Amino acid sequence: MTFRRTLEISFVAFVLCSFVFTTYSQRVSGQVATPPERQFRVAERNNLYCAGYVQSSPIDTSSRLIGAVEEQDGWLYSQNNFVYVNIGSSAGIKPGDMFSVVRPRGQVKTRWTNKGRLGFYVEEVGTIEIIRVKSDVSVARVKTSCDNFLLGDLVRPFERRESPVFTKRPAMDLFSDPSGKATGRLFMARGNQEVLGREQIIYIDLGAEDGVKVGDYLTIFRPLGKGNLFINDEDESVSARDEGFQSFVYRGGRFSNQAGRKSGENATGRVVTTEKAKEGRPSTLRKVVGEAVILNVKEKTATAVIVRTAQEIHTGDYVEVQ
Repeated sequence: MTFRRTLEISFVAFVLCSFVFTTYSQRVSGQVATPPERQFRVAERNNLYCAGYVQSSPIDTSSRLIGAVEEQDGWLYSQNNFVYVNIGSSAGIKPGDMFSVVRPRGQVKTRWTNKGRLGFYVEEVGTIEIIRVKSDVSVARVKTSCDNFLLGDLVRPFERRESPVFTKRPAMDLFSDPSGKATGRLFMARGNQEVLGREQIIYIDLGAEDGVKVGDYLTIFRPLGKGNLFINDEDESVSARDEGFQSFVYRGGRFSNQAGRKSGENATGRVVTTEKAKEGRPSTLRKVVGEAVILNVKEKTATAVIVRTAQEIHTGDYVEVQ
């Protein structure tokens, strides 16, 4: 064996011994290196920048889409299409500027609030990037599209948003008591959906005036016994007057085995119906159906995303800040 080969083997053995010794020392001292814990965000992309919102303050309508390079072939535009906006160098616009495109859809009218007028719904359509600037107009490329762009959509300065980060939390408490904090209603969902699950966007009638903020967790609930999607007439399944179940020989009593109990200490009163049994129970009894996290806050309302569910969630359900 040559001297060079011996030297190479000795070096490799030294490196291996050093690694083993270092690892053993770390384990003995309790200082084993662990990779940093990865952080997961509550909302990304579509749910962060395409969620929409309901606002009550007036919206600036001066900046808007006024044309498109391919408008001769249609009126719907999306990612990578080129559009014209009615703002240019005279308004301080320069190449590379980013803008959000929004579309006010109309006043919100709902039975699920006690606040009266909540404002108007604003759909977030996407973002554009300025690529060419003229005096009074600019050419922009559609960078992201949440929905088809239409001429007349409004243009607003782009605002970067930060999503709340998931944190380790205990299992959802299905029997939790009220927190005593702000309580409101889920009055609408994105796309006018009415039966909802995880990752879907909702709008609630709690806003800046109620002290809520981005990142607040919400308990979604409804009063106990409410929320049936089908008609429930609350009638008993079997009347106490139904009989004929007894034996012809032994008999035993003119009553149904499926009816409710008779009132009175000697069971001589009227049957205690389901509705009668509910009387006098605490009004705080409720059914917890899910949790949500607030993503955006306006004057009277907030936009949130559902993060946990116990069953389907409905528009009209209640929300409470945890």
